[in-house]
Amino acid sequence: MDARLPALVQVPSGSMVLEGSLEGPEVASGIVLFAHGSGSSRHSPRNRYVAEVLRGFGFATLLLDLLTVEEDRDIERRFDIALLADRLGDALAFVQSEPGCRGLPVGLFGASTGAAAALRVAAAHPDLIEAVVSRGGRPDLAGEQVLASVQAPTLLIVGGGDRQVLSLNRAAMARLAGGASLVVVPGATHLFEETGALEAVARHASAWFSRHLLRAGVPPPRG
Repeated sequence: MDARLPALVQVPSGSMVLEGSLEGPEVASGIVLFAHGSGSSRHSPRNRYVAEVLRGFGFATLLLDLLTVEEDRDIERRFDIALLADRLGDALAFVQSEPGCRGLPVGLFGASTGAAAALRVAAAHPDLIEAVVSRGGRPDLAGEQVLASVQAPTLLIVGGGDRQVLSLNRAAMARLAGGASLVVVPGATHLFEETGALEAVARHASAWFSRHLLRAGVPPPRG
């Protein structure tokens, strides 16, 4: 990537055009696509904070509105994992064709229901997705068959106070075929609003993507 990425982009998705924020350094080491949770958007302060930290580590980031304002009013649409995954897949195709992003190792960051969509995309594109991070996610909504097909190393970050989601993540971790790690942030609840909780999420996510995306971006030895 030889030029600073545009801040606002429009991503074609079927008959829709999805709005996103694509930002990154002049020379990026990889790109992370964000899939927000139900009732959220690319303006989520939590995801925006994590994205800012990731950019500090040299990654480009794409935060995308997976639903339109009208669609987001429909509770069923918020939990339509197939729809969210299809649109995240279109975002993946977009960054693969974007001159500033083409060829960069790709990671996915999913929150809540967005984590299930991210895992579906990872399962469908094992040749493109190098790593996945889930924040307070619902990987169980991706489906057992999908979890068994995910080859990308996956980090599950859950708050220690988010007991039901923690239980679901522990069960999902055992089914993830590509290898998974679980990080429990002590005392944190579902939205990681407690002091230091979101900073812990950003720290663990940055370390995970640095480990797996930077490795993927190293060219093979010659000879």
